[in-house]
Amino acid sequence: MNWKKVGIVISHEYTTRVRKKSFILTTLLTPIGMALLICVPALIMLFSGNDNQKVKVIDESGIVAPYLENSEHTTYVMGTEGETVDLLREIFDDLDYYAIVGISPLDEKGEVSVVSYSKEPLNMDLKNAISRAANKAVETRKLAQYDIRDLDEILSDVKTDIKVNSMTLTNDGDAKEDSVEIYMVLAYLMSFMIYMFVFMFGTMVMRSVIDEKSSRVVEVIVSSVKSVELMMGKIIGVALVALTQFFIWIALTLVIVTAVNAFAGPKLLQSMGGMEQAVAVAGQDGNIGTADVTSILEAAGSDPDASGFVKILGQIKDLNWGYLIGCFLIYFLLGYLLYASMFAAIGAAVDNEADTNQLQLPITIPLIIGLFIMLHTFEHPNSALSVWTSIIPWTSPMVMLARIPFGTVPGWQLLLSILLLLLTFLATAWLSAKIYKVGILTYGKKSSFKDLLKWMKLKD
Repeated sequence: MNWKKVGIVISHEYTTRVRKKSFILTTLLTPIGMALLICVPALIMLFSGNDNQKVKVIDESGIVAPYLENSEHTTYVMGTEGETVDLLREIFDDLDYYAIVGISPLDEKGEVSVVSYSKEPLNMDLKNAISRAANKAVETRKLAQYDIRDLDEILSDVKTDIKVNSMTLTNDGDAKEDSVEIYMVLAYLMSFMIYMFVFMFGTMVMRSVIDEKSSRVVEVIVSSVKSVELMMGKIIGVALVALTQFFIWIALTLVIVTAVNAFAGPKLLQSMGGMEQAVAVAGQDGNIGTADVTSILEAAGSDPDASGFVKILGQIKDLNWGYLIGCFLIYFLLGYLLYASMFAAIGAAVDNEADTNQLQLPITIPLIIGLFIMLHTFEHPNSALSVWTSIIPWTSPMVMLARIPFGTVPGWQLLLSILLLLLTFLATAWLSAKIYKVGILTYGKKSSFKDLLKWMKLKD
């Protein structure tokens, strides 16, 4: 194989694709979309509901009002003698209230009904707060009727909230706290991205081969470049396009997220009620600036007493991102090369994309199986099914990446999986090259699996 000619094909495939408007738009808009998915919920939480909402309460039961506590965004105004819900409804437009809440008198069961009136649908936070207060008031009254001495102390003593601190033993004998939920989300994202990218860029190679074959351009190309060199050039060229896009996505996403963190990081911690606790955990005092957020989260991530939100952020920052991204790139690249070589062979065997459906079946089935096993791996990363399918090359790109975030993959399994994936790619590329060599110049005949098998048996 003449690698100089392969390099020319790679350069042509790469420069042609990165100059397309679709590539530029996708490359720029995707990280913006990803960053928005990450940042917008936090920003909405930070900036929503800043207006203080006044709520008028008419409590005919006489027991619920004491349980309605004012919050940062809600102020309850109790009704005075002579005020009724019906009267307030008639003059609602002249009142400066977000809502009117009417609480009925106690019925024969000692319960109440609650109704609210507002110009817009009552927001869920306020609705849940009123519901909790009414339930608490009725429950407390019913318990009081049993005339149990020191009931409040008994209930306070009985109430228990036990949390499981999940610790993982390291090879050094130390223990670190982990978060299965974070690992599951990360495993799902990495595995699904592998599936999506392998399929997307693999079909891109197939369409490129079909386009050149149907336009007869390939007949001119193979007069100066071997078909095998052309196939490898296309596969590697598209791989470089994918890696370029991937690194740009990472860089732009980090820039956007960092900018949002600089703008709203301390405010967001404060709004989540975790600032004081985070500062205490980190051993700092006074006001903190943007530069201190990272150190605070790192300290809070390993502290068992840190608030849930701060702990999650700290644990995310404690992840070995270099190892995770490195494994992602290795499995993406090898998984793509494996499947792209098969997609290239299919593209060479047909005259148009409509004829690829049947031939794609052996390729899509392992990908889909890997995707389903990935869902099992989230809960059982070390089961026999998860271990073996993370080693088998056809499913390992998805399944192994579902195991890696949990940090329980032995080194020998990881190396064996990568080695088998590499060897399988080389063997598959060799067989695909045989199909490509014959199929690229075959026209007017719908190829079958029997034809592909016959082409693979041909001697070079």
